[in-house]
Amino acid sequence: MQIHGPSHIHGAQPLHGPHGRVARSEAVGTGLPIQDELQLSDAAQLLDKVHDLPDVRWDRIAKIKAEIANGTYETEEKLQIAVERLLDEIG
Repeated sequence: MQIHGPSHIHGAQPLHGPHGRVARSEAVGTGLPIQDELQLSDAAQLLDKVHDLPDVRWDRIAKIKAEIANGTYETEEKLQIAVERLLDEIG
C-alpha cells in the first residue's frame, strides 16, 4: 500500500460507487434487478433422484438369493407370468 499524502484523497462519492461505475441492471437498461440462476448438471439431477429411491429390502434380497442357490426360485408359474408380460409389451 502506498500513501502519497492528502492530495490523493477522494471527496464524497455518489451512491453507485466511485469512478462512474453503474450497476449492471442499470447498464443493460431494463430497470429489472439481476437475478441469480442455478443450473444443475445431469449428474447432479441423477444424484438427486437417487435420494428419492425407496429403501433396499435386504430381507427380500436374502430370500431370493437363497431360493436361487437352492434352485427353487424359478417356477413354472413365474415363467408363465414373465412370458405374458413379455408378450404384452411386444404386442
